[in-house]
Amino acid sequence: MVVILKTPLLRKFIFVCHLCLVDLLSAIFLMPLGIISSSSCFNRVIYSIAECQTLIFLNICFISASILTISVISVERYYYIVHPMRYEVKMTVGLAVTVVVFIWIKSILITVLALVGWPQDNGATSASKCTVSWSPGAHKKVFVIVFSTLCFFLPTLVIFVVYCSIYKVARIASLQHVPIPSWSAAPRQRSESINSQVTIITTRNLPPRLSPERMFGGGKAAMTVVLIVGQFLCCWLPFFSFHLFCSINSVSPGRGHGETVVTWLAYSSFAINPFFYGLLNRQIREELSRLGRSCLNRPLSQELCVSSQEGSVQENFLQFLQRTSCTLETRSSYVNSSPRNTLDQTMMGFRIPGQIPEETN
Repeated sequence: MVVILKTPLLRKFIFVCHLCLVDLLSAIFLMPLGIISSSSCFNRVIYSIAECQTLIFLNICFISASILTISVISVERYYYIVHPMRYEVKMTVGLAVTVVVFIWIKSILITVLALVGWPQDNGATSASKCTVSWSPGAHKKVFVIVFSTLCFFLPTLVIFVVYCSIYKVARIASLQHVPIPSWSAAPRQRSESINSQVTIITTRNLPPRLSPERMFGGGKAAMTVVLIVGQFLCCWLPFFSFHLFCSINSVSPGRGHGETVVTWLAYSSFAINPFFYGLLNRQIREELSRLGRSCLNRPLSQELCVSSQEGSVQENFLQFLQRTSCTLETRSSYVNSSPRNTLDQTMMGFRIPGQIPEETN
């Protein structure tokens, strides 16, 4: 968070910073209470109704904010990669603040629904019972369905569709070969035709062939998509499936460890997110390393130089896609070009004298 906020070039990762903020708040306020609720060492701890409501409020609110932020990051990456010009124009500070405010408002509204119908007396309960499945709310079943739909199924659909679209762009960019036209690859001979002059002009402007890095970019993109989507499903699918099953079938979790396992599996997402969305980014890693060296008062001359080959291997998926996707339209224009079209464009820009000079070796 400090690296993103202190580096102007990293302000575009503001949603990643917000995700880290949600994870940090969860670690400070939610996880300690979760330890008390799930550990057998605290069986004698008694919560009042207000304290139990506070725990469930934090639980649902932070979970909703984290998942909604992840879905927003996926949409932001889609526009950043597929529509970079539109992203630069529309992605402003005001829009980012509006999206963050919307995330918190939606999370709070979903949480309030879980607390509807709770008893208003000053009763008390064991800390181990302060869980989502134990909630005595009158609309518990409705809440679980709404909670699962808005905070899991719809975000999962958005994440899956968006990253599949990003992978498609990465695949096209990595496999984009520009064939050398026969009319430009053939040996140039002396000719009185204007094609001999146009060939020299067009062959100089042909884009270079793909590097091995782009040849294997599709596999790298697929691996990144599998890691991001797989991590999200592994952390949150058991949690929502468990609570949805218990609520619809009116099954009580009982004293088993099933709810504890799925809850802490979901909480593990708070610890994984900063690595998946932060430290795996090459720019953030470089700035973090530079910040660490400045804190240690090391001179800049002692900075380690990474070779270009190593840098290409560690290059971030997002940066690779941005660089490759920006040339799709340019490449397609070369692929669809022909000698006749190039001739017409050249004649419009150059004044041809009456006598065409011949090409000399």
